[in-house]
Amino acid sequence: MRIRINPNKLGVGGWSYGGILTDYMIASDTRFKAATSGAGTAFTVSFYGTDQYILQYDNEIGPPWTKAGWDAYVKISYPFLHADRIKTPTMFLGGERDFNVPIQGGQQMYQALRSLGIDTQLIIYPNENHGIQRPSYVKDRYERYLAWYDKYIKGKTAPASSGSGVSTAKEQ
Repeated sequence: MRIRINPNKLGVGGWSYGGILTDYMIASDTRFKAATSGAGTAFTVSFYGTDQYILQYDNEIGPPWTKAGWDAYVKISYPFLHADRIKTPTMFLGGERDFNVPIQGGQQMYQALRSLGIDTQLIIYPNENHGIQRPSYVKDRYERYLAWYDKYIKGKTAPASSGSGVSTAKEQ
């Protein structure tokens, strides 16, 4: 069976490491028409000491005050440092209390795209950690995904509440 891919209707998305990879993809390739990035990182050196990975950072990347460490941080911060290459409308999402991958990564990427005039949204789920658990928030997240891809890939008109900007999900 042969599957035909319409190059004018490509979307990409992921959560956690998938969010990090999504950010890399949209900074490296402009063919995606829409993206959703959840719980990703941006300027990784700014996470130093703010999440649970400090031992891994020091052991695998190196401290940012060393040349080798700084060079590694610059390399893994590629999406943020090359945000000017991003043309894909992107929605960033995350939990307000995510200590695994703090929301600041999504905030940084959102602000970079906003500054560049790329359509973007930032959705913050109150009192949520790395995995969104509250059923109303899980539902909200999937509805937002569908609305975002419908708008940019299918060309459907989005509901009034899905415009650009920062939004805090509301409990239902």
